[in-house]
Amino acid sequence: MTFTTWTRAAETRPVKIGSKRFVESYVLAEMAVQIARAEGIETTHELGLGGTAVVFRALEDGAIDAYPEYTGTLAETVAKGSRADLGSLRAALAPRGLLLSDPIGFEDKYAIAVRGEVAKKLGLTKLSDLAAHPELKIALSHEFAGRSDGWPGLEARYGLRPATPASVMDHALAYEAIARGNVDAVDVYTTDAKIVRYGLVVLDDDRHFFPPYDAVFVYRADLIKREPKFAAVFERMHGAVDVSTMQRLNARADLDGVPFARVAADELAKLGILGTPSSSSSRPSLWRGTYEVILRHGPRHLTLVAISLFFSTLIGVPLGILAFAKPRAGAAVLGITGIVQTIPSLALFCFFIPLVGIGETPALLALFLYGLLPIVRNTHAGLESIPDELREAAVALGLSPLERLRHVELPLASRTIVAGIKTSAVVAVGSATIAAFIGAGGFGEPISTGLSLNDIPTILEGAIPAAGLALVVQGVFALVEHVTVPRGLRETRVPSGS
Repeated sequence: MTFTTWTRAAETRPVKIGSKRFVESYVLAEMAVQIARAEGIETTHELGLGGTAVVFRALEDGAIDAYPEYTGTLAETVAKGSRADLGSLRAALAPRGLLLSDPIGFEDKYAIAVRGEVAKKLGLTKLSDLAAHPELKIALSHEFAGRSDGWPGLEARYGLRPATPASVMDHALAYEAIARGNVDAVDVYTTDAKIVRYGLVVLDDDRHFFPPYDAVFVYRADLIKREPKFAAVFERMHGAVDVSTMQRLNARADLDGVPFARVAADELAKLGILGTPSSSSSRPSLWRGTYEVILRHGPRHLTLVAISLFFSTLIGVPLGILAFAKPRAGAAVLGITGIVQTIPSLALFCFFIPLVGIGETPALLALFLYGLLPIVRNTHAGLESIPDELREAAVALGLSPLERLRHVELPLASRTIVAGIKTSAVVAVGSATIAAFIGAGGFGEPISTGLSLNDIPTILEGAIPAAGLALVVQGVFALVEHVTVPRGLRETRVPSGS
């Protein structure tokens, strides 16, 4: 491929709109995607990529072209030191090759909400009232708990010192916790539909801690040059959604279970931007939804597992041989691969984002590393379990070390090695669901969406195919073992190292 051909291919690639992992971001991104498609622009929605740091990095790296964001968030976490107004932010982002759209039409601020009965009993109306009630239990979303415009700054500004440290959990789960009475207060977005549904009282920010959070789109400066018609997308989104409209759209998606694409299409039709809205917005049955998930996400999930397993095997088996042949080096190899296995999945996936961006590449690297330990350990254990008499017999026959490895030791250890590869494959099937959190797709995408909505059927639409694939993988490896392992060894017990 010539440089000119490559450049043209890059210029004609689909426009990618990203979204953060919560309902409102999904809906806004989907509205932009559908307007773009109506303009004849090939556009995809990179759903639920994670928090601000992950999505913004994806934008800077060119993995996505635009995503919905808030001015206060940009000022506090990206363009630090800038004010949260459009002029200041545009000046700060321009050197980074990024632009801001005009406001979408509403502000979605952070706030603290308490249970209605608690607010009434204690007379809570504003955030400064919380300082007098350290006994209240508080739950915070992960991003809010760590941001400077979140809990740390809020705690300092209002002198909050809860008797029990605030719990940190997923935003959707925090709502369930306060609804059940397990906690008394949570951080919320002011357009959240569940505020009204659960009868929560939003406390007034009487010391004006939170900056403005006007909803906008952040996009790459080269987007309009590549797709001039995309300017019309931002023009049509400008001022199209006010606070009450956004609350209603969030309620349809979050509380009524209407798919994001349907919510966006119906609202755009109502605004006269797209055609007539659909007469039905019901979600498919669990089994129909699962079938659609398999068709849409199955190939990507299987690709992640297959490629990572191939390289784990390609590297892991020689490392296992080295660990057996060189005991000192082997201890280090087994130790390092063991340490990798203890790193939390999402942390390992995110570790590679600064190096290679988001998407399939960091996912493959993380899955490759996770797959090494079972293969290295089982290869080492299989070779170690071979009786010394058999090795001595091979030496007596005049076989070289390489010939002994190829014709005697590896065949004798084959069952244990295959068991290790099978374990690695099953682990990869499960771990690959985390890949959706960094934009790599797979069955983790509906799981991530379901977690955002606390929607069990949506979670199951991704979990059921993942579990089914794990069973298929075990069946395939049973067949592989039958073909590759000598018949006499298939009836023997696999060493404990597996």
